[in-house]
Amino acid sequence: MFGGGGRTYDRALTVFSPEGRLFQVEYALEAVRRGTLAVAAKSKDSVCLAAQIKIPSKLIDADSIDKLFQVDEHVGVAISGLHADSRTLINLARVQAQSFRLTYDEPVRLNMLVKTLADIKQQYTQFGGIRPFGCALFFIAIDPSGPQIYTTSPSGIYRSFKAYALGRGEATARDYLKENYKENMTFDETVTFTLKTLKESINETPTKENTRLAYIKSEDKKFHMCSKDEIEQFLNLIKEEPKEEPKEEPKEEPKEEPKEEPKEEPKEEPKEEPKT
Repeated sequence: MFGGGGRTYDRALTVFSPEGRLFQVEYALEAVRRGTLAVAAKSKDSVCLAAQIKIPSKLIDADSIDKLFQVDEHVGVAISGLHADSRTLINLARVQAQSFRLTYDEPVRLNMLVKTLADIKQQYTQFGGIRPFGCALFFIAIDPSGPQIYTTSPSGIYRSFKAYALGRGEATARDYLKENYKENMTFDETVTFTLKTLKESINETPTKENTRLAYIKSEDKKFHMCSKDEIEQFLNLIKEEPKEEPKEEPKEEPKEEPKEEPKEEPKEEPKEEPKT
C-alpha cells in the first residue's frame, strides 16, 4: 500500500484498490478516530451531548478550544477530527439552516440538513486534485420528529442513532452505551448517563476544564451550552459514593451431635453337644 514496488493505490483519491477500497477516505476516517471523544444520548424528551477536550499546553487558554458549536436555535454539533475542516462544514450548515428558515418560515429538519452536508462530503471523494474532509460531525436536535442524533462520515455516509460515540475510545464508549442505554430516561438520567459513558471511556478524570456539555429539552427545543458551574454540578452527580463493605456476621460453630455408642451385639452361647 505504501511506497516501494508494485502499484500504490493510496496516492490517488480516485483509484480503487483491487479490494474496492479508497485508501484516502480510510485515512480520513483514521483522523476522526484520533480526535477526542464525543458522546450523545437521547430520551423521549431530551438529548444530551458531551465531549472531551485536550489541552496540549499549560500556556493555552482552555476556553479558546471549541468542541461543541451551535448551528441553529434547535441544532448543535460536536466535531471529531480536523478542526479546520469541521469549521468550514459548520459554516455551511449554518447557512443552510438560515436559508431553510427564510424560505419555509420554520426550523430546518435535522435529517435534511445532515443529508446536504453528507452530499458535499461525498463530492470530495470522487474528484482528483482534492482530498476528503478529515472530520466527522455529530449533530443533536429536537425537531417535529422529536429528539434526534445524527452523524456524518468523511465518506459521505450519514446515520441516525439513539446513542453513539465518536473519537478516541469510541469502541469502549459504544460497548458501554449498548449495555446501559434505556429509552425511558429522565432528563437528569440522560445527562448523567452521557457523562458516565465519557468518564468510563477516557484516560483522565472529567473536570469542568476538560469537558464540554450541551443539551436540548423538548420544553423549549433550544440548544443550551452548559457553563463550567453547570458542568461541575452534573459531574458531582456521577461521583461514586464509597461503598460500605458488608459486615461479616459471626459464623455459628456447628454443634457437635452426640455420637451414638455402637451397640454390643449379644454374644451367642456355645451350644452343648449331646453326650453319647
